[in-house]
Amino acid sequence: MIKKLILPALLLSISIGNAQGKKTKSYELTSPEGKNKIQFQLVDSAPKYAVNHGKIQVITPSDMGFMLKNNDDLSKNFEIIKVENSTFDETWEQVWGEKKKIRNHYNQMVVQLQQKNNEKRKLEIQFRAFDDGVAFRYVYPKQGTKDSIFIMDEKTTFNLKDEGKAWWIPAYKENRYEYLYQNSSINAIDTVHTPLTIESKSGLKLSFHEANLIDYASTTLVNNTGTQLKTDLVPWADGVKVRVKDTFTSSWRTIQIGEKSGDLIDSYLILNLNEPNKMGNPSYVKPYKYFGIWWAMHIGKYTFWEGDKQGATTAHAKEYIDFTAKEGLHHLLIEGWNKGWTPAWYENKMHMFSFTQSADNFDLEKVVEYGKEKGVELIGYHETGSNLINYMKQIDAGFALYKKLGIHTVKIGHVGSKLNMKEWHHGQFGVNYFRYVLQKAAEYDLAVFYHEPIKDTGERRTYPNMLAREAARGQEYNAWSEGNPPSHVVILPFTRMLSGPMEYTPGVLDVEIKQGYPGKRVHGTTAQQLAMYVTFYSPIQMLADLPENYAVPAYQFLKDVPTDWADTKVLNAEIGEYLTTVRKDENSEDWYLGSMTNEKSRDLEVSLSFLDSKTTYEAQIYADAVGTDETHNPESVAISKKTVKASDVLKLHLGGAGGTAIRFKKL
Repeated sequence: MIKKLILPALLLSISIGNAQGKKTKSYELTSPEGKNKIQFQLVDSAPKYAVNHGKIQVITPSDMGFMLKNNDDLSKNFEIIKVENSTFDETWEQVWGEKKKIRNHYNQMVVQLQQKNNEKRKLEIQFRAFDDGVAFRYVYPKQGTKDSIFIMDEKTTFNLKDEGKAWWIPAYKENRYEYLYQNSSINAIDTVHTPLTIESKSGLKLSFHEANLIDYASTTLVNNTGTQLKTDLVPWADGVKVRVKDTFTSSWRTIQIGEKSGDLIDSYLILNLNEPNKMGNPSYVKPYKYFGIWWAMHIGKYTFWEGDKQGATTAHAKEYIDFTAKEGLHHLLIEGWNKGWTPAWYENKMHMFSFTQSADNFDLEKVVEYGKEKGVELIGYHETGSNLINYMKQIDAGFALYKKLGIHTVKIGHVGSKLNMKEWHHGQFGVNYFRYVLQKAAEYDLAVFYHEPIKDTGERRTYPNMLAREAARGQEYNAWSEGNPPSHVVILPFTRMLSGPMEYTPGVLDVEIKQGYPGKRVHGTTAQQLAMYVTFYSPIQMLADLPENYAVPAYQFLKDVPTDWADTKVLNAEIGEYLTTVRKDENSEDWYLGSMTNEKSRDLEVSLSFLDSKTTYEAQIYADAVGTDETHNPESVAISKKTVKASDVLKLHLGGAGGTAIRFKKL
């Protein structure tokens, strides 16, 4: 269903008085069900916007526009040339996803401005009001601009009406997005990455992010005063924020608005602001689970390097292929297969990897052939070390090799604080690089998942070969650092994961890590690791632990749980506290539940009204055993079964840092 209707601009405009008693025309745009409202007006010839949710003012009048090179001001001296309003309503299908069918329903207002000086430059601002939030972006149309355009600053601000609690990670730090979330008042935040999540004193839950980021710098937010957040575009090494020739379109500035914490997760606003699928349904793009030697390397059983403890050997690869085939999975990742893996690469910031030559003791062709005999496909791996000069010289050869061998997925890493030692991963240079690689991969029938990447802004809708990415502090930190505290895993779904699928690499059932660095462990229970496969969305999910650690009854849940879903619902949630999510399998009538808590034990009641009311189900329950928490018998999982129906209410007990995972098998 698609509807588009042009409405007279004046139907959505009113006149209001300003502080001097003069009348200024204000244009209003309301979401389809009236939940959210955007107000736009010129104040002293400068564009301003404000946002309301029902009767609650969320954003008070806030600045818009740009500062260009040589203090050329593109934020004032405007007049309104035209305002056009329309409505749009469609339901579209994902190739893969957390929900098969997504409704995209919004009202739009396009404001065309023109400066009143001799140049008469035009700037278009597009607003969209959804019932789950609002968005706007800038379009600088082609208008005979002779010189290149250098954006030195974007003046967009978000003047929050109310204080609140913010969950944030700092921007401009060496480890990109891989930090623990801090929780503070809005007026105490640093310059931060998005998504930035805020629980307002008004009671609303807010997420600030961006969508459809193309050929533009990514956004960070800085708090300069009070509760004002200002856009701070990530610069090039020379300080310029964005450089274009004669036109530009910014990413959408987005505010997702929920009355409950779970509303943020249930929002598909970011996806809806991206362009429709340009690829169709390629046969090589499929959700799946996979094994790998990754965890063995991180806990020190093997090394990434060539040598005595080398992980990527032909012998080890065959052992893992045998295990993968025996367990009925069909994908395996072997990092470190190529030349260049030496301890010196951390020291040499422009390390030279080969993407076509096998490491000593590893025969790529033999491993791939052995996998085919067993029904196991190898996942490709490219670690660039952020040396993109070296990578771009070899990318076609590397991708062509994978296509020749019948490999259809590649993991691409970018360890390093800056690309090519000088550009941020998330500046315009990085934005363009990551999208270029995605499009290049499609030429070779490759799906991609990134590590150390630019953040997600919803491009998986347009390019479904973009499977997942890291872009946060994942499981690996539990192997060799102080680890991720219990609250971290119940913050991620309300922050980082609002932008898109995350490769957290769950499934470490040996949470006390008996083989590994002394004193290192996962700060949660085994049942919580099971729950992550439902609460953490990704179309590809790694079973990260050592093969021998899956010889336990709880492993059955990991064999059963799918990675492609027909529907998703959040049943109960509080940011940083707990989360219960249910998802319906795309390929059966079964539902799956995941529930997690922070360090506090909890008793939760869950209504099963999401189930089909005309049938019964067998609930296969994997829960923390009695007395189990992070430090008391954390690997003990109580497994039980019971017959349930949609009218039932289940009582869940979660130990501290614990979880519950349930398969509802239709009878």
